[in-house]
Amino acid sequence: MIKSNIFSGLTVGIIALPLSMALAIATGVPPQLGLYTAIVAGILAAIFGSSKVNISGPTAAFIVILIPIVQQFGITGLLLCGFLSGIILVLVGLFKLGNLIELVPYPVTVGFTSGIAVVIATLQIKDFFGLTIENFSGTYIDKIVLLYNSFSTFNLFEFLTASATLFLLIIWRKTKSKIPAALVALGVVSIFVAFFNSFYGLNISTINSTFTYVIDGVKANGIPPIPLQFSLPWEFLKPHEINIDLLIKLLPHAIAIAILGALESLLCAVISDAMTGNKTDPNKELIGQGIANMVVPFFGGIPATAAIARTVANINSGGTTKLSSIVHSIFILISILLIAPIISYLPMAALSALLLMVAWKM
Repeated sequence: MIKSNIFSGLTVGIIALPLSMALAIATGVPPQLGLYTAIVAGILAAIFGSSKVNISGPTAAFIVILIPIVQQFGITGLLLCGFLSGIILVLVGLFKLGNLIELVPYPVTVGFTSGIAVVIATLQIKDFFGLTIENFSGTYIDKIVLLYNSFSTFNLFEFLTASATLFLLIIWRKTKSKIPAALVALGVVSIFVAFFNSFYGLNISTINSTFTYVIDGVKANGIPPIPLQFSLPWEFLKPHEINIDLLIKLLPHAIAIAILGALESLLCAVISDAMTGNKTDPNKELIGQGIANMVVPFFGGIPATAAIARTVANINSGGTTKLSSIVHSIFILISILLIAPIISYLPMAALSALLLMVAWKM
């Protein structure tokens, strides 16, 4: 049993590694924040939650409600919202209100999920076609107009990179191989992109060429190859900026995150229970998710919830205990420490193709 859970944890970790980065980028924050989220939430939600097989981390469902927070309040505001949503989830669980989530009509859940999928797919058009847009912000309609007006900047090589990734993702799944499609598709495409960028100067965008970080005053590109570091979510705010008015502005966003997180987590629990025969306590599961979201911001992570696709992959790979979720988090942490320079060469277009597949599945 231990061996099968370690194997399933490694399998899910391989899937979660690029996906966590892609989801963070789609939210408007650096890719490493998605990795930090998967590490912390994967461990804490498993330990304090009720489900034995749920895998928690950043999810596509959050993207739509997190983007406006980042645009209006910045990363610091997003971290504070995540912390507040964690408190709300813990209170919902303590007052045993988890069962109320079952009262949400199925058509509402389907409509909301479908709407999120459409928005996610739309947001990937920019990187999929390699469009140049300086300020990709505004309402959904504003973004559609920006995309339409920017098609004159279409980049053939970015498009070919994305198309090749999408093709491999689709074809590899049909082989029913135990090797995750994301690992094969992104791995193969990244090697080709690195080759053509180096020898032919194509300048296809990668995480390394898109994102920067600063350590001890030294600026570098890509993903910082350092372990998680504890920091206060509000440390970049001036003392006078932390006040009741700010918290009141953030509260509606935090409530939205908490409600969506509860829906996603309990829906995931229902699915995993049906597949395994387990019985998840909804209130304990929400407390676990709440604790995870209260702690994640102190390590720079964004809001997290149970991820249905990763949970199903965990079950199908032989995961039966909470060990698999913990192993998946440890794998991601080790990957940051040992191969951060390598995963920084993942093409942005390839990650957009991965998110298009996520949207299609939703």
